[in-house]
Amino acid sequence: MTDFTNAKNPDVGSRPIRKAVFPVAGLGTRFLPATKAMPKEMLTVVDRPVIQHVVDEARAAGIEHFVFVTGRNKGVIEDHFDSQFELEHTLKNRGKMKELDALLADLPGPGQTSFTRQQAPLGLGHAVWCAREIVGDEPFALLLPDMLHHGPTPCLADMIEAHRAHGGNHIAVAPVPDDQTHQYGIVGVEDVKAKVSRITSMVEKPPKGTAPSNLHITGRYILEPGIFALLEKQERGAGGEIQLTDAMLELAKSRPFFATRFDGAIYDCGSKTGFLAANVAYAMDRPDIAPILREDIQKILAS
Repeated sequence: MTDFTNAKNPDVGSRPIRKAVFPVAGLGTRFLPATKAMPKEMLTVVDRPVIQHVVDEARAAGIEHFVFVTGRNKGVIEDHFDSQFELEHTLKNRGKMKELDALLADLPGPGQTSFTRQQAPLGLGHAVWCAREIVGDEPFALLLPDMLHHGPTPCLADMIEAHRAHGGNHIAVAPVPDDQTHQYGIVGVEDVKAKVSRITSMVEKPPKGTAPSNLHITGRYILEPGIFALLEKQERGAGGEIQLTDAMLELAKSRPFFATRFDGAIYDCGSKTGFLAANVAYAMDRPDIAPILREDIQKILAS
């Protein structure tokens, strides 16, 4: 078992988090046939693709450079984050300035996006490693696009603030019922009720009754660049894939990890029910949609 307690103290006030990595090479088999020709990350929650919601979170947290690790048939993601002259020209000519302004507001600036290819489906750890040359020798954020964090403040913004105060590596966590801990990656912490607490242990899907806490890993990370050297020599783990958790456990032997608790709602858009729930939740935040949607839902439930 990894000893988290002897990890070196972090460098408080270390380099800022400027870059974020988005692993978007997955096949999305749970959403077939919808994802036969469309990347799962481009499925819409209300009227914005899932990946756009996650990028919005990163932008709100101050991220300057967005690194997408793609696979085959993911070119539409690159197109989405690029300017489309014909569409913009048409909107302008038709006087649809509100729609045009919304498109331009979402558009990253020149040089703010990078795309690199994960040629083989070798797991999350391998996807992160594929971004090594773009990230370089600086700490970075990692956001799993399937997991939407819905709350009053962006999850990543809280994590960056915690990193500013403590340095080291950070993982977003949230509580789950005790009888469900065996379904998740779980961390043990020094103070289970604290907003930010040092991690004392980390285990992937612990057997029932053995979890060190009820705090599960929610798909948001801040990692130091030392993770890349570990991933480069990491042996394949579960499913024949290069597991990010294995590399984090190795890094934790020398560097500290902290848990930042997220108190909002989390929707797993990799599952059909999570995706549908996200659509309802985000729509209910929209004053132009919520009243009518509420009536429609009540009619459906009453039928």
